[in-house]
Amino acid sequence: MTTPAPWQPRGTVYGTLLNFQREHALWAPRMAEAPYKAAPKAPVLYVKTANTFAHYGAAVSVPGEVWVSASLGLVVGNSDQNRALAQYGQAQAAIKTGSLPGVIGCVLLADLSLPHESYYRPPIKFRNRDGFLVCAPAVTPLALAELAGLQIETRINGTLVQTQDLSTLVRDAAALLADVSEFMTLQPGDVLMLGTDCLPDGTRPLAKAGDRIDIRAPGLAALHHTLIQEAA
Repeated sequence: MTTPAPWQPRGTVYGTLLNFQREHALWAPRMAEAPYKAAPKAPVLYVKTANTFAHYGAAVSVPGEVWVSASLGLVVGNSDQNRALAQYGQAQAAIKTGSLPGVIGCVLLADLSLPHESYYRPPIKFRNRDGFLVCAPAVTPLALAELAGLQIETRINGTLVQTQDLSTLVRDAAALLADVSEFMTLQPGDVLMLGTDCLPDGTRPLAKAGDRIDIRAPGLAALHHTLIQEAA
């Protein structure tokens, strides 16, 4: 009997910025500055391209220190149900029933990036390097009630460096899915990440070549990977 290959995304992966209350509050004073001069009304998204996808256990090449950001991804199964969620009543119905129409399950992801400052320009060269989205080996069905209290732990070389609490999301899973579906159709196989939180000082955990990253959350397939030095 052959062992199933570790899971990887079949569609587009969308990341979400500023979706944890701590980071949103830290950035709030700057949201009135140029170029936008107002807080965002819709979710702020970015794309992780296919070259970034890496399997569980991968050795990811890095040129120096990288930010390590754990995230939970919603894996899309039915785009028609996502369009229905864009209607307010449908989103509320999903919340009350404890289900996420159109979502087949959730997966832990390690969203790597080179340290950078700006949210105002797509930081492709920082976020979209080869192997900079490491995926847990399997997708797990989860209900809304389970997601609401979920905590994601990140360890570097066995030391706990961050715990992210999904009860502190600005938009929870159902609200984020509904709001995104108002302006775009998520296709089967797409993945919508709920976002990544910062540390109290506004930064993210740093790792370097030689480090081992472990990301875990109750009930979900855990992931681990290592970092190696990028060839000159």
